Amino acid sequence: MTSLRRLTMKIAVIVGNRDFFPDHLCESGRSQVLATLTAQGIEAITLSPADTVAGSTQTKSDVEKTINLLKTNREHIDGVVITLPNFGTEKAIVESIARSNLNVPIFVHAFDDDLEALDVENRRDSFCGKISVCNNLRQYGLRFTLPTLHTDTAASVTFQDDLVNFLRVCRVVTSLRQARFGAIGARPEAFNTVRFSEKLLQQAGITIDTLDLSEVFGKAESLKDTDDQIQTKLHELKKYMDCDMVPNKPLLKMAKLAVVLGNLIEECGWDGVGIQCWNSIQANYGISPCTVMSMLGENLCPAACEVDMTGLVAMYALQQASGQPSALVDWNNNYGKDRDKCILFHCGNYPRSIFSSAKVDYCNVLARTLGKENSYGGINGRIKTGPFTFARVSTDDLTGTIRAYVGEGRLTDDPLNTFGSRGVAQIVALQDLMRYICRNGFEHHVAINLSQTAKVLEEAFGNYMGWDVYAHGI
Repeated sequence: MTSLRRLTMKIAVIVGNRDFFPDHLCESGRSQVLATLTAQGIEAITLSPADTVAGSTQTKSDVEKTINLLKTNREHIDGVVITLPNFGTEKAIVESIARSNLNVPIFVHAFDDDLEALDVENRRDSFCGKISVCNNLRQYGLRFTLPTLHTDTAASVTFQDDLVNFLRVCRVVTSLRQARFGAIGARPEAFNTVRFSEKLLQQAGITIDTLDLSEVFGKAESLKDTDDQIQTKLHELKKYMDCDMVPNKPLLKMAKLAVVLGNLIEECGWDGVGIQCWNSIQANYGISPCTVMSMLGENLCPAACEVDMTGLVAMYALQQASGQPSALVDWNNNYGKDRDKCILFHCGNYPRSIFSSAKVDYCNVLARTLGKENSYGGINGRIKTGPFTFARVSTDDLTGTIRAYVGEGRLTDDPLNTFGSRGVAQIVALQDLMRYICRNGFEHHVAINLSQTAKVLEEAFGNYMGWDVYAHGI
């Protein structure tokens, strides 16, 4: 099971050229950019030197060939890289993209000039040409991404990093615009905080399918303990994490739930699920689903607590940006008097790779009212230390918009004597962040990922999805 939809990305490459600038710069520049993409495992869609001069786009004939190439491959193109080995013909480049009706991220790169090669045979003037390309993109209403440096070589570390981040942006945007999630069960009655607008998400390309928990219970209870798929899943559970504290009966229930959810996810084409994780499952089925949700997340099918579907969107986006599992946590406690630290907590459904150590037990908080015997399945463990990215997406019905915030911090090894899935987060100006969250009515949940991808999400959410994004400290 994987939610990284198409692991091999395809990027269209448009090489700029202008007739009174040297063609040989386009030949060498094109080769360098294509080599860089190939090294990243990217399939490039581009004109060849057999199609046009140095495979570039400058004349009206070139434009028609470029449009034909882009239209033919439109369903498979994740993004466009414009590269300018010389000044380029801005009108031809931009018209080719606009008339192809592509709706994908665009990266604008221009090559450095060499101070020792400013003669007429080697002069690029890409520094100037890039301004003209961006001017035309703006005139056509096309959104685009700018690298760190105005001009750069294709071999530089800066360019390599910028390109990798752009590819991540492409993956986030492409994935979100065709995402499908399952909302399993009603949100817990008390949790007005996880209300959301299906209609606003649908406008962004995100589809929500709903399913009543009774259907899940019915399918699970129809399975026999001795079924091969149940015994296989039971073995996977025990291999996945230390389950020695859990009796066999709730382990079998967890295995059945895992089989049912796995089948539904496959049948419905869901990229992630939000689950009414309490208290109906505990009261009517007899377990907590945390470990099953953890396994889903570890397999890159994020699972959100309390049917928090916009929290799930943030989990999924972080996953697409990093290629790593995400978790949904509560902004839960202050950490003593250190105002830049707080405790992140949930009953226990983080993916295994997010923990430094963990074991399956019961949900301590829920057991107080629902009974220990009905609460097995929670995970007790500590989050790994190191850098992390946090993100939250929210639908704002009052303004008819989707909003988000993103930022980065560090998970520390500070002492933490408590239970559940937990960790200590250090975030610069945390009090300002909390003030922003409260002032703007964001939820108490936040998605986290053990990566540094906040800038990727800021670009994807704000520039391409058109959401209102607050970037904290980046």
